[in-house]
Amino acid sequence: MPPELPSKLPRVGTTIFTVMSKLAAECGAINLSQGFPDYSGPKELIDAVARHMRDGDNQYAPMAGVLPLREAIAEKVAMLYGASYDADREITITAGATQAIFSAIACMVRPGDEVIVFEPDYDSYVPGILLNGGTPIAARLSFPGYRPNWGEVRRLITPRTRMIMINSPHNPTGSVWDEADLRQLEHLVRDTNIVVVSDEVYEHMVYDGMRHESLARYPALAERSFIVSSFGKTYHVTGWKIAYCLAPRELTAEFRKAHQFITFCINTPCQLGIADFMRVRPDWYGELTSFYEQKRDFFRAALAASRFELLPCCGTYFQSVRYHAISNEPDRQLAERLTRETGVASIPVSVFYADGEDNKVLRFCFAKHEDTLKRAAERLSKL
Repeated sequence: MPPELPSKLPRVGTTIFTVMSKLAAECGAINLSQGFPDYSGPKELIDAVARHMRDGDNQYAPMAGVLPLREAIAEKVAMLYGASYDADREITITAGATQAIFSAIACMVRPGDEVIVFEPDYDSYVPGILLNGGTPIAARLSFPGYRPNWGEVRRLITPRTRMIMINSPHNPTGSVWDEADLRQLEHLVRDTNIVVVSDEVYEHMVYDGMRHESLARYPALAERSFIVSSFGKTYHVTGWKIAYCLAPRELTAEFRKAHQFITFCINTPCQLGIADFMRVRPDWYGELTSFYEQKRDFFRAALAASRFELLPCCGTYFQSVRYHAISNEPDRQLAERLTRETGVASIPVSVFYADGEDNKVLRFCFAKHEDTLKRAAERLSKL
């Protein structure tokens, strides 16, 4: 018989993204649950990767990532945010953003340390904290605008606070933090030993003329922060699982100690292909913003006649809706029923709260062809 061992994550089951995508496949439903496009990345990028494969660039990459990609990232960050990161000692390529976030937690958080997270929070944060012996401390984003309450955050900080994790543009809600928020955070962590993990994977999806406030823009925050972004989100290639982490050299040195034993290195030809594409298409980021803003507006217009209440969406490629005029069911129950009966899969937002707070909100991904969004909205508008 196998040994009976206590689980390190007794309250964690299969991620909701796997559950809902599997259910969508079983039911033949339109999958607006998991956050991935139903279209591929740019042809020039695919061709560049294939070229490197044919040229024999198929062996291990350096642990920190190939230098041309790290140099291209340094140029991008300087161009967009006016921040200088050393490609050799302050930029690390990772196996997706989830691995980057986990590595940052693993190298910083020790048993007894507290980590402040903002609920609703992406579902990998808390398990990463728990697996490394930390204690997650929840700060609640105010509903329905999902804004941080800085007075609450101030009260939650204790001598045991080791880390604050932030995410803007915010998954699952689509809210975006502004300069005032970053100044508040800057004030709270000044003269402390608190480090910050900033999940910025949707950095190029900010709408309505707003500006993405990367922590890289704020020297007093950047000097204590791990900043994570994702090529999968930016280039429509989520299956490649390639991201990166920016951090000052002292933090990067610790980050790489964990990184090298979690994954060591990342797909070589994909890294080289991305580096090539970044240099020939520096205009991609601005085009991506307008591309997704149009999809957001199309989906919102298609749902305008429905009984769903459309919540604000200032960033990401997710639209959250309240359904209180349609049903009193718990959100997970309704999400599963809509997948089976209506043929549209979504994500119930209560799963992103430790206590399961249910505001009767579902999250839909609009990173889809317009025909897909139109068919989904037609079905949902019949409710």
